[in-house]
Amino acid sequence: MHKLQVDILGLSTSPHTNGAYALILYEVEGKRKLPIIIGGFEAQAIALKLENIKPPRPFTHDLFKQVADAFDLHVNEVLIDELHNETFYAKVICEMGGVVHEIDARPSDAIAIAVRFSAPIFVSEEIMNEAGIVEERPKEDEEQPAAEEVVEHQGAAPEPAQGESVAEELNRKLEEAINREDYEEAARIRDELLRLRKGGKGEA
Repeated sequence: MHKLQVDILGLSTSPHTNGAYALILYEVEGKRKLPIIIGGFEAQAIALKLENIKPPRPFTHDLFKQVADAFDLHVNEVLIDELHNETFYAKVICEMGGVVHEIDARPSDAIAIAVRFSAPIFVSEEIMNEAGIVEERPKEDEEQPAAEEVVEHQGAAPEPAQGESVAEELNRKLEEAINREDYEEAARIRDELLRLRKGGKGEA
């Protein structure tokens, strides 16, 4: 499996995500970005470490770091290696006493741990090809639609008979969301496109 190193671009939120955040990863040697929707607690755990803010009491990930240090366990890397039904899966690659262990984890927890160990973060090339998005500058003569115009269409399910036209519309909206840096909306549209493509392939 070929893997690509990514880094954290930032965390993004909007009033339409019910407290969830989009964790934006970017390809270190490329142009693609990978938004992953995570919960507020995990977003806070990542943000506090990125800003070097020490909470009055340790978070769960801080506790893991303290226990790992006490037992000489080292985190070598974090790998986001699976995507099923729009859900990402990750592994924390640890080493203790010369023995390497792969521990299953949610990407949000894995990345919260990675930033505490200064461990590199990787994404499989297959996942980046499937779910990564490329940010392109809009043409100067194109006006950007208001955010409300996109929100009005959220949750609309595409008709199977109109697969091609629906895909074109979703791709256009995806590009518009990226240009606005509305990565939560971009992630939602990307997932809609993934469902449409898989439906077209006749997957069970």
